Amino acid sequence: MRHLFIINPQAGKGRTKDIIPMIEKACKKESIEYIIEITEKAGHAREIAKEYTSKEVMRVYSVGGDGTLNEVLNGMAESDSSLAIIPSGSGNDFIRSLTNKEDLEDILITSIKKEFELVDLGKCNDKYFINIASVGLDAEIVYNAIKIKRLPLIPSKFAYLISIFTTVFGYKSKKLKIQLDDKNIYEETLLTAVANGKYYGGGMMVAPKAELCDGTFEICHVKEVSPFKIIRLFPRLIKGIHDTIKEVSFYKTKKIRIQSEEEISVNIDGELFRARDISLEILPKAIKIVRP
Repeated sequence: MRHLFIINPQAGKGRTKDIIPMIEKACKKESIEYIIEITEKAGHAREIAKEYTSKEVMRVYSVGGDGTLNEVLNGMAESDSSLAIIPSGSGNDFIRSLTNKEDLEDILITSIKKEFELVDLGKCNDKYFINIASVGLDAEIVYNAIKIKRLPLIPSKFAYLISIFTTVFGYKSKKLKIQLDDKNIYEETLLTAVANGKYYGGGMMVAPKAELCDGTFEICHVKEVSPFKIIRLFPRLIKGIHDTIKEVSFYKTKKIRIQSEEEISVNIDGELFRARDISLEILPKAIKIVRP
């Protein structure tokens, strides 16, 4: 089996390229056949992953952030190849649901050596996601955070926090129709997160009870609240203790449909699009993941 490393040179403000010598050293030490591909444009990681995995079974490594991971995933999701993650972006949220390790060399070597395991996969309309899809305020915050990350002198880890404060006071809640397996919701909604993993937004534990292998999504639904209460909500959300806020509800479901009269931002694993009608479903044990 060959090992394919798909590297986003823009991730982590360009620091990802520094990992290449580490990859080459580890692969030679383990005597494995490897390929390194560098992405050149948006969507290229998906093209590379699809091109290779449509021809042979490989171990595919996403080397970048959660956006790179989402592209790689969508390129290989319908193949029999396994997926490994070398987190080197600004957020790196999904890896937090897999391991507490932070040393990249340790993650790399373990990912080369270990066997894969099957975990659940999410599907949102025609796109796959492995971590969290969301609509509402948080999707708008992600949109603004992406712009802030591009600014010089702004550390990537602070971009999301800055975006929270610059977005919340101008945001208006949306009236959403939400259909779960056994419940319908129709109300002014601040945000709805559809979670396979636990973390998003640079380490915010939005779904503390989410599990990657239980065949269900954990839904975090927040009703309309005042901007000042939103500011109080986020410190609790970071720690995963926002269940004590009365406007916050949690549900388990295998399918969810979200409808809005106007187009809204949809965030899937840090990638954004806009829609009025969003259908999501869990695909149990549908992807081979290497847990470092």
